[in-house]
Amino acid sequence: MPFITFEGGEGSGKSIHVRRLRDRLAARIGDVVLTREPGGTTLGERLRGVLLNRPAGERLEPLSELLLFEAARAQLVAEVIAPALERGATVLCDRYADSSLAYQGYGRGLDVGLINRLSTVATGGLTPNLTVLLDVPVELGLSRRQAQGGVNSLDGEDVAFHERVRRGYLEMARREPARWRIVDASGSIDEVAEAIWSVVREWLG
Repeated sequence: MPFITFEGGEGSGKSIHVRRLRDRLAARIGDVVLTREPGGTTLGERLRGVLLNRPAGERLEPLSELLLFEAARAQLVAEVIAPALERGATVLCDRYADSSLAYQGYGRGLDVGLINRLSTVATGGLTPNLTVLLDVPVELGLSRRQAQGGVNSLDGEDVAFHERVRRGYLEMARREPARWRIVDASGSIDEVAEAIWSVVREWLG
């Protein structure tokens, strides 16, 4: 069954739209599992707190950050994603290994080859069948996050960091068009939801 991931910068609406897609797919095909990174398991949720809710001014080394994400990812694949796929469920994941390439690679400047190797080990080589990139201009995305409240440690990075992350995502999508679909996420929630549904429905055939 399909393994579909959602990627995008801050304020792109991933969490809202992955839930909307879950509801639409569940009404049509039944068994749909929704999870997220970092998180989705007891360990992953603990690591999410460390990664995204650090005290102001507390610095995390980029390599330490990457390894924590990979630890959460390994647990999620072993405990949630792989078992769900094995029983025939469709799996939707809010972020996956591509996030590490975007944020720790393009954003932080860590070696992309290293990130790929670690992600392959953490996931056992499991890759998504389809990745939906919700693309939104950085300043619009950050303003949305500010309006929503609950800004996390990654939201607080400077605009240049988020621009590098966005460029990284677009570059990954350009290099692997068979897997990636780019959706303009700058419109209303309903407009973007319909665009996502159109993309996924076409991909499912």
